[in-house]
Amino acid sequence: MGVNAFGLVRVSVLSTETHVGNPAVNARAVVEAVRANPGSDVYLFPELGITGYTCGDLFGQEHLLDAAVEHTVKVADELGQLAPQAVIVVGVPVQCGGSLYNCAAVLHQGRVIGLVPKQHLPTYKEFYERRWFAPAVGREAKTVAFGQEEVPFGIDLLFDDATSGVRLGVEICEDVWSVIPPSSFQSLGGATLLLNLSASNEVVGKSDYRRDLVLNQSARCLAAYAYASCGWTESSTDLVFSGHCLIAENGSLLAESPRFQRECVVTADVDVPKLVLERNRTSSFADDYRLLPYTYRLLPVTLERRETEDLQRFVPAHPFVPSANAELRRRCDEIFNIQSCGLAKRLESAGIRRLVIGVSGGLDSTLALLAACRAVDLVGLDRKAVLGVTMPGFGTTRRTRSNAEQLMESLGVTSKTIDIRQSAFDAYHSMGHQPFGVPLSDAMGLAQFEQALQNVPIEKRQDLVFENVQARLRTFFLMSHGFVVGTGDLSEAALGWSTYNGDHMSMYNPNCSIPKTLVKFLVRYVAENLETYLGYHAELERTLLDVVGTPISPELLPPGKEGEIVQSTESSIGPYELHDFFLACMVRNGYSPAKTLYFARHAKFSREYSPAEVRQWLKVFYKRFFQNQFKRSCVPDGPKVGSVSLSPRGDWRMPSDADFRLWVEELETAKEA
Repeated sequence: MGVNAFGLVRVSVLSTETHVGNPAVNARAVVEAVRANPGSDVYLFPELGITGYTCGDLFGQEHLLDAAVEHTVKVADELGQLAPQAVIVVGVPVQCGGSLYNCAAVLHQGRVIGLVPKQHLPTYKEFYERRWFAPAVGREAKTVAFGQEEVPFGIDLLFDDATSGVRLGVEICEDVWSVIPPSSFQSLGGATLLLNLSASNEVVGKSDYRRDLVLNQSARCLAAYAYASCGWTESSTDLVFSGHCLIAENGSLLAESPRFQRECVVTADVDVPKLVLERNRTSSFADDYRLLPYTYRLLPVTLERRETEDLQRFVPAHPFVPSANAELRRRCDEIFNIQSCGLAKRLESAGIRRLVIGVSGGLDSTLALLAACRAVDLVGLDRKAVLGVTMPGFGTTRRTRSNAEQLMESLGVTSKTIDIRQSAFDAYHSMGHQPFGVPLSDAMGLAQFEQALQNVPIEKRQDLVFENVQARLRTFFLMSHGFVVGTGDLSEAALGWSTYNGDHMSMYNPNCSIPKTLVKFLVRYVAENLETYLGYHAELERTLLDVVGTPISPELLPPGKEGEIVQSTESSIGPYELHDFFLACMVRNGYSPAKTLYFARHAKFSREYSPAEVRQWLKVFYKRFFQNQFKRSCVPDGPKVGSVSLSPRGDWRMPSDADFRLWVEELETAKEA
């Protein structure tokens, strides 16, 4: 096994049973743990695991120290046969220059290839490490005799697989709790995977702090961070340890072990190319290169290449929607406040006393209307300052129109209805356009026209001009009334699912960086928390929940004979959950088409998609994303609310004439589907 075709590195963090003061048994536990968990590229074990962390004054016994070296060498030799391409990191005491150091021994291809000493020794409260160990300061010998070999030694060691881009940095326990952790410098030295051997004891509440520390350090270093702590089989004379094992990647938790188990193992695939890309994007990361205190020595390692079939990593099918309910509520609260406060600031700075918003009864306009009401509340304006305009057209259904009217009434805004059908009909007539091939004559009236439309088979109701005229008329009427609040969301911007200078344009758009998969959750969240934001109103809650259950449609094509919605956005351009997944893969993660297909295969969507379906809609995504950049190049202002934004003034600057063929060509030949 080894690094796969997409640069994913498999890391296992293990906390094995400890026999304090017995290196032979502890070394055997390391070997058996690797044997029981095959296939990883990197194995990380706890601090001083070969001897046990709690040996105390036994660290002054030469017999123990010699046995620790002997059995570490034996472990390296045996694992050289069992897992020759893996890197295994174990904790061992090492004598160097008349001092004893708490070290990480890095094992690879049957040898101990490097020894990294601990720099920060806790000697406070329950800790007493300076009684036995010396802190490494960088002036120690560059090598040390270890077994029969002279092994590189020092705090300036990194372990590098040049062909895969994987570079390992190692620190020990207290190092990450220090003001400037060694891993911060190691990341500047190019380390993408940081390893911490630890013996952090448990006290009430400490595990939460430890987890946050690991997550924050991985985020600060734009790196993956693996953390292995010893378990409760250490001595319990004064302390108890829990075997807390963690793997994080750039602030996200990939894996965490249950605590207080006799043995703990967690495994996850770390996305190294994604980390490298993030460092390339984050210009401030390189600004600190000048702070490096020394040049790192790079010790070569060779990680084997492996197949891509399996994946030890959770792939969120809805990357913009947190899976944990509490986190989702917190996220919705943040987003709704960002939307509302951004719009409120625009009202104050521009001296706006009246807002205009088109209310269709659909999800996007409902969310924008809620944000507008919250904004006028924040600046002390009456809700009547919000003019909600519903503009029924040829595709408007009773359900959406009723919801739109009820929303405006329940929220207490000023409401107005402008029926655009006659204006649109007149426009078709003036243009000489025949929608769906229906001939227009001077004698034909609106009622006759609508009857003729109903006679057109549903499968033949395809007419972009027919739709765009209605969309632009709506924008014309809205802008003729004042300051227009936009409603289009991030997913529509990505796909270009808007009419240029129609619903594409407004004076401010609070929805602009909210993906479609999250809009529904936001509307439901506000419905369930009306008292907090807008004041409770039973009918408003009912209406909002009905909006959440309404099929997504622009309602620009005539409904069915029973008045039902027949124009489904997702049947035209594909499922939004797929497109939002693709958007995160491309813009947030920088994935190639093949890597996107690979990750999609491991995501649990709301329904099962065939490989052909995923490939089909991904092709649609690339083509629409590239071909519609010109629409994103001139969008109105609006707040960034998450990690992905397509604002041409901020996160996404792309030429309108970029060629999508490179992406589509790989997609057509990619094997991972």
